[in-house]
Amino acid sequence: MKYLYAFERLDVWQVSRALIKEVYRLLTQFPGFEMQNLTNQIRRAAVSISLNIAEGTSRNSLKEQSRFSEIAYGSLLEVYCSFLIAKDLGYIDENDLSGIAVRIQELSNKLNALKNSQIKRSSTQHQTNKQINN
Repeated sequence: MKYLYAFERLDVWQVSRALIKEVYRLLTQFPGFEMQNLTNQIRRAAVSISLNIAEGTSRNSLKEQSRFSEIAYGSLLEVYCSFLIAKDLGYIDENDLSGIAVRIQELSNKLNALKNSQIKRSSTQHQTNKQINN
């Protein structure tokens, strides 16, 4: 069996990959003059979500891991805000916005659950270390 890195086993990372595909599909509807502007910004933000989840798993500290989850969440909100702007500019319609919003909400829930788990485990770990040192 092929070796999997920790991030590859995370459902939240798998969902982030699906979001990237959906984002790239929607961006084909944008006008050509947006290729170096809003389109590029949305692509980078979408990919950043997945990259930060992966990078976070490489950190030993749960506090650091949760920080990367926060950064991923910020990038997710950047993607959502960008699609709101795209709708306002007429690049996508309401159905497209609703569809991507469902995926974004799903990923938002999973990212928040991951971050909360990391914070909780960090707090528990801190309490355990404190008791051992006393």
